[in-house]
Amino acid sequence: MAGQEIHHTLDLPTFDKRVKLLIVVAPYYKDIADNLIAGAKAVAAEAGAEVDLVEVPGALEIPTAIGMASRMADYDGFVALGCIIRGETTHYDTVCNDSSRGLTLLGLNGVAIGNGILTVENRRQAEVRADPADQNKGGGAAAAALHLVALSRKWARQTKGIGFKPAGEEFRIAGEPEGPTRA
Repeated sequence: MAGQEIHHTLDLPTFDKRVKLLIVVAPYYKDIADNLIAGAKAVAAEAGAEVDLVEVPGALEIPTAIGMASRMADYDGFVALGCIIRGETTHYDTVCNDSSRGLTLLGLNGVAIGNGILTVENRRQAEVRADPADQNKGGGAAAAALHLVALSRKWARQTKGIGFKPAGEEFRIAGEPEGPTRA
């Protein structure tokens, strides 16, 4: 049973320079979204991160907003928050799958995203997961984004060769005979 499981949570990373997160939330179920936001903001504050917040109409718009912000704005990471409660139609499956797929594709392209979009069967499940004093899935999503920001910063310091050029070797450049021939 899930209630008897023991889960391991990583300690929050520490940063030597400013971290700026963007929380993108779909407030369709406003009370649940507000709890997710509270949890995410508390974890971000604990790590010393700055946070901005934008709202979008629904969960399907969250990946689009994050994709736009990752290209057009100055954020280190992103927190996706929202809630999808199963209804009577297959729309639930579409929204769950496509919002998750969109976030995954962005992540695979190097965008640091914590996914806190709840996909639940009923309101009670959503309330428990969103509650900062209970499962705190908003805080978990912020923590995930922070861990990915830390990894991206760690790996950004490592250099590799450019194309076929081995690391550390010089390469010839084209130009006039009188100009420099090496870079």
